[in-house]
Amino acid sequence: MCGILAIFHYHGDPEGYRQHALDMARKIRHRGPDWSGCVIKNQCIFCHERLAIVGVDSGAQPLTNADESLVLSVNGEIYNHKALERSLKAPPQFKTNSDCEVIMHLYAEQGIDMVGQLDGMFSFVLYDTKQDRLIAARDPIGITTLYQGFDSRHPETVYFASELKSLNQDCDTITAFPPGHVYDSATGKTTQYFQPKWFDPAVIPTTPVNYPQLRQALVSAVRKRLMSEVPYGVLLSGGLDSSLIASIAIREARKIAASSGAASDLDDSVDWSGTRGWPKLHSFSIGLPGSPDLAAAQEVAKFLGTVHHAYTFTLQEGHDALADVIYHLETYDVTTVRASTPMYLLSRKIKSMGVKMVLSGEGSDEVFGGYLYFHYAPTDADFHQETLTRVKNLHTADCLRANKSTMAWGLEARVPFLDKEFLEVAMSVDPRDKECNAKRMEKYIIRRAFDPEQLVQDGEANTTPYLPPHILWRQKEQFSDGVGYSWIDSLRDVAERKVSDADFAIRATRWPEDTPATKEAYYYRHLFEQSYPQPACSHSVVRWVPRTDWGCSDDPSGRAQKVHSAAYQPNAN
Repeated sequence: MCGILAIFHYHGDPEGYRQHALDMARKIRHRGPDWSGCVIKNQCIFCHERLAIVGVDSGAQPLTNADESLVLSVNGEIYNHKALERSLKAPPQFKTNSDCEVIMHLYAEQGIDMVGQLDGMFSFVLYDTKQDRLIAARDPIGITTLYQGFDSRHPETVYFASELKSLNQDCDTITAFPPGHVYDSATGKTTQYFQPKWFDPAVIPTTPVNYPQLRQALVSAVRKRLMSEVPYGVLLSGGLDSSLIASIAIREARKIAASSGAASDLDDSVDWSGTRGWPKLHSFSIGLPGSPDLAAAQEVAKFLGTVHHAYTFTLQEGHDALADVIYHLETYDVTTVRASTPMYLLSRKIKSMGVKMVLSGEGSDEVFGGYLYFHYAPTDADFHQETLTRVKNLHTADCLRANKSTMAWGLEARVPFLDKEFLEVAMSVDPRDKECNAKRMEKYIIRRAFDPEQLVQDGEANTTPYLPPHILWRQKEQFSDGVGYSWIDSLRDVAERKVSDADFAIRATRWPEDTPATKEAYYYRHLFEQSYPQPACSHSVVRWVPRTDWGCSDDPSGRAQKVHSAAYQPNAN
């Protein structure tokens, strides 16, 4: 993962603007501390801040083809790059070992239509000097971040950047580039390239769950994300999602390390050389002292045999980090800020150990209806449509959190639950199989898929448990709750002290649009504007609003839902 900045059709002298463009890119150097690059072609400027994960020795960007008629700057990973390289009609002339260079060669043969073939997480800009044409694209779900900006004084110029902090001084309009879309300067249009059947909210799936298919799809998703030439690890909260990813990862890493490469049953479309060099899996967790997640993560790590690193933070350390967290997140959404702060602190610890990539469990709750409020879905159709809405909006919430909290320290997070092929399987399941109620725990089918009893029933050769039963069937605990229940309580207390009743009473005057409903929300909005006072920045923010129309609490914490306390009463911290 990296940081990109592109300026298309700059209205002045691009060479004279070069230093300013470098200054704009420097604002996102935390995303790519390993190397910087800048290429100017015609009236276009491309800057890149690199985090080297694959093609470490030769993948510096921006990339150019043999005759330098194409310029490419990418943030992300293309997992199927080997297969795509073999699909090229003309003998490719690769200049690097980067997994991203294939994008240029695909474009040369197929044009803009090649975007749909990419399997990975990515945002990129590609400039064709011969046609004076720029295309920009973002991965189907928006795992990576990308913003597009404009200056009303010079409408002919278009800006792109991984984070809005690179654009806020130069653009008076900034929008989050939509996931699954591609921009083409030849038409000036942004069109949707990712349109699977399950994307249609009017179509309610009727396919019964196929446990072997669901299980294999997730295993494959984890396996391909082990593509790395640098030390990697797993974020481990001790909940179902991260624990399951860790369990699969350690099994697959052992297979890869044991294989010869030339004759193995591994997918040869992926370069496994780096994974074989780092076969020992490290896991990482964080929480307040005595938190539910720390205890569960320690147990899972012991069960799996990972090299585990557990960190604690104090309430004061969390409070002190809030301004920095919001600066990096570029949002004031309450749920995102609550959960991002511990992740931000943990990412710093992980990076200090030399680890540059981690697997994480984002996406499962959206795909399977794992949030506790899904217990109150009125109908099957409502349940499915809410999962679909949450998946489509992940780029405004959990994907944004996972990407920016980790990339603040130059750490890349990969999310197997949002694999394109896994989503095709999981989002096509009949919602009646996914539903949760008093007798059926949330995310039942993904738990069942990895239950030893189901493994036996499916005739699996290896029925060794993936996880301890009480972890596999542990109730959903949102990350901002699981790090310690006093974390959210303390945030409310801080906001109560920081925001006066008088200021809160006139909040609608200060913010007539998207007016904060609580002092906590007011406080985060205030911190946001300290870093981003421009209206263009606040217009890019999307807040998550709970389904109060389902009878749910208006507090986004999972602990606020009645089903949480009905299941058990963990010790408060």
